[in-house]
Amino acid sequence: MADGRFYLTTPIYYVNADPHIGHAYTTIMADIIARHHRQLGEDVFFLTGTDEHGAKIATSAEREGRTPREQADMLSARFRALGGVLDATNDFFIRTTDAEHEAEVQSVLSALHDSGDIYKGSYGGWYCAASEAFYPEPELLPGRLCPVHKTPVEWVEEENWFFRLSAYRERLLAHYDANPGWVLPQARFNEARRMIELGLEDLSVSRAQVEWGVPVPWDPEQTIYVWIDALLNYRTALGYARPGEDMVERYWPPDLQLMAKDILKFHAVIWPAMLMAAGLELPRRLMIHGYVLKGGEKMSKTTGNVVDPFPFIERYGIDALRYYLAREVRFGEDGTFTAEGFDARYSGELANELGNLLNRVVSMIGRYRGGVVPADPGGDADVAADVAAAAEGCAANFAALDLSRGVEDVWRLVQRLNRLVEQRAPWTLAKDPARAGELDQTLFSLAEGLRAAAIMLWPVIPGSAERILASLGQDPAATALAGAAWGAGAAEATVSLADQLFPRVEEEAA
Repeated sequence: MADGRFYLTTPIYYVNADPHIGHAYTTIMADIIARHHRQLGEDVFFLTGTDEHGAKIATSAEREGRTPREQADMLSARFRALGGVLDATNDFFIRTTDAEHEAEVQSVLSALHDSGDIYKGSYGGWYCAASEAFYPEPELLPGRLCPVHKTPVEWVEEENWFFRLSAYRERLLAHYDANPGWVLPQARFNEARRMIELGLEDLSVSRAQVEWGVPVPWDPEQTIYVWIDALLNYRTALGYARPGEDMVERYWPPDLQLMAKDILKFHAVIWPAMLMAAGLELPRRLMIHGYVLKGGEKMSKTTGNVVDPFPFIERYGIDALRYYLAREVRFGEDGTFTAEGFDARYSGELANELGNLLNRVVSMIGRYRGGVVPADPGGDADVAADVAAAAEGCAANFAALDLSRGVEDVWRLVQRLNRLVEQRAPWTLAKDPARAGELDQTLFSLAEGLRAAAIMLWPVIPGSAERILASLGQDPAATALAGAAWGAGAAEATVSLADQLFPRVEEEAA
C-alpha cells in the first residue's frame, strides 16, 4: 500500500473437523499475496487462526467424548500444523479461546451496548446448526434445507441481545457507492450491495442455549454469537500478537481480507456495520474467492465431500500443491481439484518445463564454461525485454489479485527460455570456437532469465525458487522483486547442480 505497510487476513477456520484442501487454498493464496508484498519491501502483517466457540464445537466434542476445550485444542493444533506444512508465513495464529481475545470481544460488545446499538429482544427463525446462522424462508432449499449444507434446518425461538444492523443500511450503501472496488470480484460487490439494498434485519448477537462461548458481560447467562466473536479477531489480534506491543495504530485497518463466498454476508454486511457502530475504520478491500470443487460440488466437512491435502504434499511436495492451486483455480472463481489435473501440471510444467530447464542450463554452463556463468556480452535485448515484461505483468496481476494470470506471465517466460535453448542449440555452438561469443550470450541469457523467473515465482513456490537461485550461484534470500531486473544478479556466479528440482513421481500401484 501507499503507506508502506500491508495487513492481510484469512478467515479464521472453524474447528469442528480436520482441515481440507479448501482451507489450504485460502491460506496458500493469502501467503502468495503476503510474500509478494514482502518482495515489494512493505511492512507486512499476515493473520490467520481458528474459530473455536459455538454449538457445533460442543456437539462434535461430545460425540468424540471430549470437552469442548479439548476438542478445540486438538483441532486448532492441526490447523496450525497445516500452515507450517503449507510454508505459510503468517505472523500470528489467533485462537478465539485466547483470553486476550475474549476480553476484547466483551469490551467491544459492552461499548455497543452502552451506546444503545445492542438491545434485548425475542427472535424466531429457521436455524442451520452447521452454518450457525438463521436463514429467511425464501433462501431455503425445497424441504426446508440449508442452502449451503443441504441439511434440514430447525425453528429456533429465543430471547437474545440484538445489534441494530438495520440502522446502518444507508451508511453501508453510501460506503459501497463511494468505494466501487471495496468488494472483489464485481459480482460479489453487486451481491453484497443487493443484500443491503433489500433491507436489513437486526442481528441476534447472543445465544441463550449455547454454553460454549464468550459470556455476554452484562448478561452472563448468555454467550456471544460465535460469528460476532469470530469477526472481531481481525481487530483483537493486533492488541496482543506481539507481547507488550499494541499494533492497532501501526496496522489498522486491514488492507485486504480474504474469504470464500459462503461467508460474504458476514464480512461484507455485518462486519462493516459493526465497525461503523464502534467508530472504527473499515477494511480497505475484501476479496471473495470461489470454491475448490470436488466432483463439481463444494467441499464440506458436514457432507464429507473433501480432499485431504496431505497425501498430495507427501507425494509431490508442498510447492507443487501451491503451484497447482494458484495456476488451476482462478482467484475469485470456482475451480475443480482433480488428481489427474494435479499430475498433469506437475509433470508437464513443473518437472518438464521448469525443472528440466534448470538442469539443462546448469549442466551446459558446467560443461562449456567450467561452471561459471559468462559475463553478459550485451546482445540479447529482446530476451531482457521479455524478462521485464514478465516482471511488470506479474506485479500488475498480483496487485489486481489475479494470481493465476500473474503466474501465467512468468510461465510464458519459462517457456520462452526453453524455446531459446532449442533455437540457439548451445551444444552446436560449443563445437565452433568462432561462435564462443554466441555461446556466452546464450548461457548468460538462460541463467539470467531463469534467475529472474525464480524471483517472480518465489511467492508461489518459495522453496523451489530458492533452490533455483542457489543452483545458479545466487543468494537464495535475494528475493526482492526489484532483483528480477535484467543484470541485477551476482555477476559470473558459479553454478552447482543440486538434486532434481521436481523429481519424477512414479505411478502408484492400483
